[in-house]
Amino acid sequence: MDKRPFFSHLQCRECSRQYPKDAVHVCEFDFGPLEAAFDYEAIAQSLTREKISSRAHSMWRYRELLPIESEPTVGLQVGFTPLIPVHNLARRLGVEELYVKNDTVNYPTLSFKDRVVSVALSRAKELGIRTVACASTGNLANSVAANAASAGLRSFVLIPADLEPSKVLGSLVFGTNVIGIQGAYDQVNRLCSEVAGKYGWGFVNVNLRPYYAEGSKTMGFEIIEQLGWRLPRHTVICMASGSLLTKIHKSFKEFLQLGLSKPGPYSIYGAQAAGCSPITTAVKNDTEVVRPVPRPQTIAKSLSIGTPADGYYAIRTMKETGGTAEDCTDGEIVDAIKLLAETEGIFAETAGGVTVACAKKLIESGRIPRDESIVLCITGHGLKTQEAIVDKVGEPKLIRPTLKAFEALLEHELQSI
Repeated sequence: MDKRPFFSHLQCRECSRQYPKDAVHVCEFDFGPLEAAFDYEAIAQSLTREKISSRAHSMWRYRELLPIESEPTVGLQVGFTPLIPVHNLARRLGVEELYVKNDTVNYPTLSFKDRVVSVALSRAKELGIRTVACASTGNLANSVAANAASAGLRSFVLIPADLEPSKVLGSLVFGTNVIGIQGAYDQVNRLCSEVAGKYGWGFVNVNLRPYYAEGSKTMGFEIIEQLGWRLPRHTVICMASGSLLTKIHKSFKEFLQLGLSKPGPYSIYGAQAAGCSPITTAVKNDTEVVRPVPRPQTIAKSLSIGTPADGYYAIRTMKETGGTAEDCTDGEIVDAIKLLAETEGIFAETAGGVTVACAKKLIESGRIPRDESIVLCITGHGLKTQEAIVDKVGEPKLIRPTLKAFEALLEHELQSI
């Protein structure tokens, strides 16, 4: 890597004031969010398709566009998950060209959060931070716990007390300090801001958020490269805070600016669960004012953020690209999880069910054309949210260990077809 850092400074998204590359995330003048800024002229002189293609198959093949100052030290195997052409699902949805960006197999904790955490913790180590933490609805807690363990960092994860047991276990196993909070995610997040301010720990989605958020761009970079350096015409992304959607948009713009992607139009769509849909509701009401949801009620707990930090920017992104937003019921989420599994052998968590269910509605209503390329971003594995479908998929058929019993069952099954 060039010894000169391509990551130049932090910058307020509202007023453009510049800040040093410290553990800060809010502008002191207008309270706007800070984000990483890059020297694109220098990057353009250094980064080529050939250089990217020659590197290891991980998210760090795009390291010039990630906010670290030296070589990465955490999550070296994260990313470069498959972009799968899903022909069976395409036929069921009645579309011609459909892909799944499959982060259910991301390393090490089976969700896209490994991308953002590996960037945040690599930067935390550069800043000399030894204790890292997060507020989480599950996937982020798992990733912080696992990646902190591998990096030799002390970690704390704060979660709503009613989180899915599989996600709680998926953090505890790594020896982290798991703290359940008797309240909604937004209350957990406020507490984390107070703790970060008092103890100076590195909260990946609080004071390290400018670094953390940039990791999401790698999903977009990979989609473009895996499509032969072209943009998908339509991309559907589930929304919690809205950050993933805005950063995939940023990745598309960066590759276009650097000449790494073939130019072309693209539209980005957001998907939410009806029981927590503050961004989608704003879009449907044709406003940029995102009204908080005080008590989210949905099986998609990983998307249950009632006050989305990037909601306004997600709405602007969808408008700018000609996309829109949709939401779906819990029943539709379950049906979509089963549809993806039964047609393509991909077991998605509830957030993935939201993406597929909303994409189906967008296609059926004509808002996404049936004859153009579509990418569905599936962000986490279904093993994380088994509770949501445990009583919706039937039960195994029990027989005695004899051929006669098996043949009787087989005959019964054939008769019922």
